[in-house]
Amino acid sequence: MKETVLGFSCEGEPLVGILAEPEGTPAEVGVLIIVGGPQYRAGSHRQFTLLARHLAAHGFAALRFDYRSMGDSPGEARDFLGVDADIGAAITALLAARPALQRVVLWGLCDAASAALLYLEQTRDARVAGVALLNPWARSVATLAQTHVKHYYWRRLREKAFWLKLLKGGVGTKALRALAANLRLARGAGQATGPLSFQDRMAAGLAAFGGPVLLILSGDDYTAREFAEHARASAAWQGLLARPALDLHEMPTADHTFSRITDQDAQCGVCLNWLRTRCLASHTR
Repeated sequence: MKETVLGFSCEGEPLVGILAEPEGTPAEVGVLIIVGGPQYRAGSHRQFTLLARHLAAHGFAALRFDYRSMGDSPGEARDFLGVDADIGAAITALLAARPALQRVVLWGLCDAASAALLYLEQTRDARVAGVALLNPWARSVATLAQTHVKHYYWRRLREKAFWLKLLKGGVGTKALRALAANLRLARGAGQATGPLSFQDRMAAGLAAFGGPVLLILSGDDYTAREFAEHARASAAWQGLLARPALDLHEMPTADHTFSRITDQDAQCGVCLNWLRTRCLASHTR
């Protein structure tokens, strides 16, 4: 594989990307790695670099880039809610730089996964052949409280040490008060937060997309648990994760950023297999 710098512009401002590609002819579907903030195109422990090089070594061109205000790309500070133009510009630049590519897959971790769905909801871009979503960000006050109740407080209530502290008037009393507060907040999980909530827009983007979708959820990650809880509770998400076009892959030992090399290698393998079996097959039909 080889790597080259791919510079392009978005609304008059320069963006910096690194294109990894095979030495020979790449597959007709390329991969656009969207950065989750706040970080730049290498990713935590170089995970975006490793993924792009792995895909390139197995025949897929992969572009990782800094959207405006991140890494080496200038511009006003923005978050995942304001990068539609950057994603669109990166798709245009990738397809223009490598005419052999016909469509692209959007790959995103955390709020970059959310940004990919928001992009689809806003643009309905026909150039997108598939979407890979890893531990999507769907946090609200209610979902965070619900996750704490289910995955933290329930465990604490089964611990002998907790009840001993409670009987002695120690921190157990404070924990019960915190539990009560979280229960009140958790009751709002899945309820409407307004017609323009980003979680509902994510659901709309997924619902409108007819191509293959890969969803990877880490077992050792509260963000993944929050997303799963929200998807189960929200009316906007009902049935979306059970669609035939969506492949759900759970990785019980992985943390949020797949920091262990075994987990990183495993998710790279899952993504590569999905690209070959779902995206290329879908593209040629």
